[in-house]
Amino acid sequence: MLPRLRGVLSAVLLALACLLAPCATLAGWAVHGPADTDRYVAAVAPLADDPDVREAVADTLGDGFTGLVDEVTAGPVSGSVRLFVRDAARSFTRTEAFREGWDAANRTVHAAVLRALRDDGAAGRPVTVDLAPVTERVRDRLAEDHVPFARRIPVRHTAVTVFPAHETDRLRKGYHVLDVAAVWLPLAAVVFALTGIALAARRRRAVTAAGIGTALGGALLALTVVVGRRLTVAGLPGPVDGPAAGAVYDALTETLRTASWLLVALGLTVALASWLTDRYGHRPHRRSRAPRAAEPSPPRPTRTGL
Repeated sequence: MLPRLRGVLSAVLLALACLLAPCATLAGWAVHGPADTDRYVAAVAPLADDPDVREAVADTLGDGFTGLVDEVTAGPVSGSVRLFVRDAARSFTRTEAFREGWDAANRTVHAAVLRALRDDGAAGRPVTVDLAPVTERVRDRLAEDHVPFARRIPVRHTAVTVFPAHETDRLRKGYHVLDVAAVWLPLAAVVFALTGIALAARRRRAVTAAGIGTALGGALLALTVVVGRRLTVAGLPGPVDGPAAGAVYDALTETLRTASWLLVALGLTVALASWLTDRYGHRPHRRSRAPRAAEPSPPRPTRTGL
């Protein structure tokens, strides 16, 4: 193969490897991060103590309760009742019962969504969950805390729609694509990188270029997470609380941000090590000069007798 063609092919393969590295990281995070129920619940559990999240939940609970009262009384409730309900909801979000209910609700919803995404036989059906076990758990916790009339809280088995059927089918297709990409993208990135380095005329420089490209890919991934946060929060409907949604986004993407900076650190480390090896690994050694052989001294003239 011609040297110029080898150089071009090596550069193309290294560029592809550097582009695939952040994509492989993103796919792996999507499949093994938020798609794992235990990791998801552990990630969002601290949000039960976040002030923005608690305020958003309190507003939602307050609006739901006052709406229920409006239906029962066939008329709007007074402003004082609304303030009382909001204060009661805020007080509830500071209790241990709310934390347990938060974890139970997130686990129930996430397990239902994940089951629908992985089940090809669920095509055309919406994702629904029954929050009755969550309500029962919260009720028992409130009863243990001696909250008045806690035992009278009704537990109703009602199917709550999380995603409609058309959105579920679209998410299922995307999840299957990510599942395949999480396996093949890292393998392809490694193969392209090794092949590009093997074809390069100066392999140490190729390794340095691959390290710098990997670091740039990690930085691009970190920037994508930041931009994605702004777009996600800005694209939510009006009633959704922005700070609370931002806190949830940050909790879910924490491992992705960590992985992106680890990619930057790995690329810079490889590039620096390769550059130092190329710079100082081939310094010519000084040849020790062999001692000169002693030159024979001229013969002394002999005296002859007269």
